[in-house]
Amino acid sequence: MPEPTPPSDPTDARALDAADPLAACRDRFVGAEQPLVYLDGNSLGRPLRVTGPRLAAFVDQEWGGRLIRGWDEQWMELPTLLGDRIGAACLGAAPGQTVVGDSTTVLLYKAMRAAVAARPGRHEIVMDSDNFPTDRYLAAGVAAELGLRVRWIDVDPAAGVTADQLAAVLGPDTALVALSHVAYRSAWIADGPALTALAHEAGALVLWDLSHSVGSVPLALDAWGADLAVGCTYKYLNGGPGAPAFVYVAARHLEGPDALTQPVRGWIGHAEPFRMGPDWAPAAGVRRMLSGTPPVVGMLALADMLDLLEEVGMTAVRAKSEALTRMVVALADAELGEHGVELASPREAHLRGGHVTLRHPAMQEVTRRLWARDVVPDYRDPGGLRLGLSPLSTSFAEVRAGMDAIAEELAPPR
Repeated sequence: MPEPTPPSDPTDARALDAADPLAACRDRFVGAEQPLVYLDGNSLGRPLRVTGPRLAAFVDQEWGGRLIRGWDEQWMELPTLLGDRIGAACLGAAPGQTVVGDSTTVLLYKAMRAAVAARPGRHEIVMDSDNFPTDRYLAAGVAAELGLRVRWIDVDPAAGVTADQLAAVLGPDTALVALSHVAYRSAWIADGPALTALAHEAGALVLWDLSHSVGSVPLALDAWGADLAVGCTYKYLNGGPGAPAFVYVAARHLEGPDALTQPVRGWIGHAEPFRMGPDWAPAAGVRRMLSGTPPVVGMLALADMLDLLEEVGMTAVRAKSEALTRMVVALADAELGEHGVELASPREAHLRGGHVTLRHPAMQEVTRRLWARDVVPDYRDPGGLRLGLSPLSTSFAEVRAGMDAIAEELAPPR
């Protein structure tokens, strides 16, 4: 059966939904049948309908039925099993390099510490001044702990780090370059392979934050030659509030005497976790990045979303994402410009991730009023209303309704 031809009008919601090969996926998510307009999927994704029964069955059958035997039967291997699935479906990563566990913050800290320890004698961490706050706080904290410096790249908050900007600050003292692949504020997509190559030419390692990319923008970490990456699973991977994060470490950094080691030495990351010996030795492979007991319950919703992503493929997800964000940009140009709204994201779809930020001095108050009428975007200073469009659960009609509501809230009172 041939694919429907997308309509030429990027704002025709009815025609776009009719032509959308992923339209049926929306019905798999809890709440999709409700009138609420949800445009914040890049902060917290909707749950899949299969997840509720799966959680109930887990309580009754695995947790309640198998009890501690579940660790030997499956649970102990879940971090690496799901890590390999994330790697294959979303990251462009071969098996054995990705593991699930801890929060994004904890894994970023581990990865930063491991990377700078692998470059002794170098004293700088390079990061942009508009990176996500946690990344900036962590970089400053690691620098303070170890007597290093952070070299900041000043960037346009409506864009992101370019190759020229990075090249200008790299040098023989650069230990680590830590960047977000998709900027949390603007949705700028960094040039992963080019920026990674520049850092390597300077002798530095690169840590990518994939939190606003994974499950929305196809990635190719192995092809880039990436060193490390961390991402959350509660946005486009729909793992639920507080779902565990994942960390990727390239295979070349997991072998031999120079293999990376992380500073939080918990029992699960030990080479022989049940030996309970007096000294710590890192586990073989990426499992060495783990510290505490795997968060099994927190991985169940993630596994359901990976089932769906493996079914539809990231190529189709990205095509839908670009169409959704094109619709927002076209409607903003046509209907919001007269109210003084500016686009604070890249205009070109190939440079833009899965969200769009619209800037206006009144957007914080507009966001409050939209939430009161069950239209849910989010707000980011300065004056940015951010629309996070999750490709598998967001319809074009939903986007149209949200944009109409924004226009109504910005219109002067009659």
